[in-house]
Formats: sequence, C-alpha cells, structure tokens
Amino acid sequence: MAHVLGQNQYGKAENRIVRIRRDSTRHEIKDLNVSVSLRGEFEDVHLTGSNANCLPTDTTKNTVYAFAKKYGIESAEAFGILLARHFVDDTERGVVHGARIRIEEYAWDRIRTPGSSTRLTGSEEAGHSFVRTGQEVRTSEIVYDGEAVRVVSGLKDLVVMNSTDSEFWGYIKDGYTTLRESYDRILATQVTARWKFGHSGGDGEAQPDWNRSYAQVKRHLLEAFAETYSYSLQQTLHAMGTRVLDNRAEVDEVRLELPNKHHFLVDLEPFGLKNENEVYFAADRMYGLIEGTVHREGVVPVIPVA
Repeated sequence: MAHVLGQNQYGKAENRIVRIRRDSTRHEIKDLNVSVSLRGEFEDVHLTGSNANCLPTDTTKNTVYAFAKKYGIESAEAFGILLARHFVDDTERGVVHGARIRIEEYAWDRIRTPGSSTRLTGSEEAGHSFVRTGQEVRTSEIVYDGEAVRVVSGLKDLVVMNSTDSEFWGYIKDGYTTLRESYDRILATQVTARWKFGHSGGDGEAQPDWNRSYAQVKRHLLEAFAETYSYSLQQTLHAMGTRVLDNRAEVDEVRLELPNKHHFLVDLEPFGLKNENEVYFAADRMYGLIEGTVHREGVVPVIPVA
C-alpha cells in the first residue's frame, strides 16, 4: 500500500522574550511568547533523513531574539510580520514557502509611587517598576506565503460580568428541562476574541496602527457587552462583533468564544433568609460555550472554527 506525506510544518514553539527599551529613565517593556512554524520543501527531511533543506528550529529561536535587539518590538503584529517575511524571503535556496508566527503578549502596568521623593517630576509612577496586570492576554497570528500577509489579532482570558440587564426565557422545554426561566440574572463570560485585518502587506500599503487598533477593538467589545440588554449570550456576542465592525474599518471579521460563567442563586430558605438576587454560587464547570463569527458582507471568513 502506497503512503503519501501530507501537510507538514515545523518550528520553535513558545520562545519567551522580554525586551526592555532603556533609552530614557522611563523604561518600556514588551513581554512576548513567540511561536514560529514554517512550511516548504521539507519532504526529504521526512522521507530520507536529509537535512539539506532544514532550517534548524534553534535558528528560528535565535532569530526571534536577534530581531528583538536589532529592530525592537513596537507591536506584536509588526514584529510578527517582520519575522514571517524574513523566514520566507531570506532563507537560503528559497525552501521555506510560508511562515506562521503566533504571539501572546503579557501586559505590565507601572507601579504608582505618589509618596516617593525619587519619582520623575510630575509623575506618580516609577519609571522602572511594573506589576503584571491580571487581565487579558493579547494574541497575534501572522501568516505569510511569499505574496500576501494575513494578520489575525485577538485577546483571551478577559473576564467580564453584568450583574443585571440580562434575561433568559422562552426557550425550548422538554422532559429533561429543569432550568428555570430568569428575568434578572448575572451574565458573565471569559472572552476569547480574534479579529482579521484587511491589511495584506502589498507594495506601498501602510500598516495599521496595531497598538491603537487593539485598544480600540477591546474598548468596543467591552462597551457592547456593557450596553447590551441581553436576552441571550448569543445576542450579546452578535452585538459585540457588530460594534467592532461598525467602528473599526481596518477589521473585516470577528470571531468570539464566550463560555457562559454560570452564577446560580443560593437557596437560603433553610436558614430563614430570603435571597433577593444577592448571593450566588459561581460555577466553573460545566459551562455553556457560545461561539460565533461576525464579518462584513462579501468577506470570506478565514479565522478557524476551533
């Protein structure tokens, strides 16, 4: 029976890198987790053991650190595009046909020191002291095939809650339904969002302001969550995706994964107490998983459905 080598790729995963910019007393930190994956003419590496067309994964790791020094890291997206183009366009003999760079970025806030006599004039923040923020992780995926760039940015682990303005009723009921209809409930979720840019990296095409775009997309996701009177988490998902597309022209597609972090009213009657939507049990298992894509008309969605 004949065997065929199918799709294959390789690279170096989870290269942890912290880049500190020290050109003033007010330092800047970029804290990234960078994964590199390459596609190309790697048949012989698998079939014969010849490494003639193999760029070592150790080399890809070294490139990440060297590029951080040489070019700095203004944004995860711009850094990822730089790496992807290098691996495809500059690798010897042109054996690499495509590169995928996945990046997680961890945010740090400056520590406020309003009582310090050594702080910068006019500032309540220490210039070199940071505390890791406990909110979301910023994500980026850059794919380059030698002709066009595809950039999908995103975030994960962003936990949000509305303590009211959420209902759930009128649903299908059968012999196994025990869930009571609710006309005032907690709506909480842990947002994973990804959004694709229209940017393709063509000649003369300016890159978006990646950092500003990220901040604005996050802002619109949060505002839509807060301002939507919700009859279902699905409705809220659509409102969040639509809000981004209506306000960010550079974004063509939004994919959201919203696990419903259930909060159940605790029965306090055995203790002679009435629970007036005040005391809840927060369950981390099981949870409803609501997923969906919102995209512009005429755009073919490309963000994978996991």
